[in-house]
Amino acid sequence: MTAKQVGLWGGAAVFILMLVIGPPASMAAPAWHVAALTILMAIWWMTEALPLTATALLPFLALPFMGIMSAGDVAKEYYSPILFLILGGAFFALAIERTGMHRRIALGILGFAGKSSFGLLLAFMAATAFLSMWISNTSTALIMMPIALAVIAAGGIAEEDTDGMAGALVMGVAFAASLGGLGTLVGSPTNAIAAGLIEKQLGFKISFIDWMSFGVPILLIAVPATAWILASVQRINAKPFDASAARGAIGEQGAWSGAETRLLPLILLVVALWMAQPFLEDALPKGSITDGTIAIACSLLLFILPDGSGRPLLNWKEADRAPWGVIMMFGGGLALAAGITESGLATWLGEALKPLAGVHPLIIAVAITALVIVITEFASNVATASGVMPVVAGLVAATGSDPWLLAMCASIAASWGFMMPSGTGPNAIAWSTQHIALPRMLKAGLWIDLFGIPLIVGCVWMVASLH
Repeated sequence: MTAKQVGLWGGAAVFILMLVIGPPASMAAPAWHVAALTILMAIWWMTEALPLTATALLPFLALPFMGIMSAGDVAKEYYSPILFLILGGAFFALAIERTGMHRRIALGILGFAGKSSFGLLLAFMAATAFLSMWISNTSTALIMMPIALAVIAAGGIAEEDTDGMAGALVMGVAFAASLGGLGTLVGSPTNAIAAGLIEKQLGFKISFIDWMSFGVPILLIAVPATAWILASVQRINAKPFDASAARGAIGEQGAWSGAETRLLPLILLVVALWMAQPFLEDALPKGSITDGTIAIACSLLLFILPDGSGRPLLNWKEADRAPWGVIMMFGGGLALAAGITESGLATWLGEALKPLAGVHPLIIAVAITALVIVITEFASNVATASGVMPVVAGLVAATGSDPWLLAMCASIAASWGFMMPSGTGPNAIAWSTQHIALPRMLKAGLWIDLFGIPLIVGCVWMVASLH
């Protein structure tokens, strides 16, 4: 049997068994039923027994029949203002890709690469990380990898060579794409999903600028540290590489197109409004402005403003590539979270975890971060975030820990997976180049995972103390 088949039938067996044996004496039946549903969805998400979005539909089917919520109430939980942030951010990312602005940004940053191999590696990773803050991790890797391969070839490296700069550069692009996604709420769907679940279960809102205050410091440390780890593991100076010739393969930026000059002010506008959103709330009707409303308002202009060639900056055929499946999966996580609360399972978790009240919050944060990193190496980032937030909510309730500390550590750790070729879209793209030796990828990924635990906890703890 394949892993998917084991997950499918194993998850179903656990679900049925839990329903048959009934709840422990300390737990009400509704809470036990939702616990069974949560475990079923976690198994199916982590093994991808069904498409992730299909599994996300289970709360709509199960919660009404369990007597937890009506179908109408469950359906309402599938939507949140964060959903519209994901959608609006996707529209802008698609417009950036269509106009070619992403390549201009990348080439502009690569122009600062030094003459050394490490300088070139760091410049590539910085360019990739910056792009990935605004467009999807996988799209960023697809954009940057051909440029990296051209540089590798120009530097005198043969096809399928895995030593030195060959492996370092392709892994650097992949890892930086994942790291860059941590920088903003729109950098990765996992971020927005985590923020939505935090608001649902812990009752506090994470704005665009709030997320950046945590994500950017981690990004600024992680990118050069990861470059150093890759340079060490790959021993980039031990194998000849013509960095000067490689830089010549990067190419020139060329003149700005009409579409780019029209798109840039819109990008600056939406980012400025996201930054100013906390200050605009007092001047507008209560609850009227969110990061999602800003994203949608500005993205609608993409369909109105011309690009200089007789067409709008974005048309619907292009916009229809938005991640609709991710949006529905996000809704499934919110609906499950609502079921956990309504059934009393959240309260039960809080009581069950009370013995941890005497443990220092930083120790709990380290344990949660390490656990989530291990899980996300084998499960999708989105599934990990969706599955771990109920536990985080229970820990916050039981221990009285700072919710910012535990919630943000778990949220960021959910995207911190670097060891497996199939672990993320960027990793799979890098692996397909045939420039990676698996033992070196595992070694580099392990060091980055180990380094990530104190980095995430330390940065989050320092920033959380300011909130």
